[in-house]
Amino acid sequence: MPLTSEDIRRISSLGFKIEDFAVKIGKEWRLKNRNGKCYFLTENGCKIYDFRPEGCQLYPLVYDEESGKPILDELCPYREEFKPEKSDFEKLLKLIERLAAEEKLQK
Repeated sequence: MPLTSEDIRRISSLGFKIEDFAVKIGKEWRLKNRNGKCYFLTENGCKIYDFRPEGCQLYPLVYDEESGKPILDELCPYREEFKPEKSDFEKLLKLIERLAAEEKLQK
């Protein structure tokens, strides 16, 4: 899951160190996985649920780079239960724009 600078600030404010929950791939920060699952995922769900990254808030709506549009993630077992609204699509596209702008600033 890509992280915006605001996501990182919000999670860090909870006392987590960036090196514990994120990894930098190229110019992009992403949530770190442990054993194939999100660093924050526990048996009881997300331990930072109220502070989770924007991408997580919109999931299972993801951006498909091949088609250039938002889709429901095929890997999500609950995707059929999610009924995205127009505002969800707009939020995801704005998030993609912000992530791209942040990446440009780091060049």
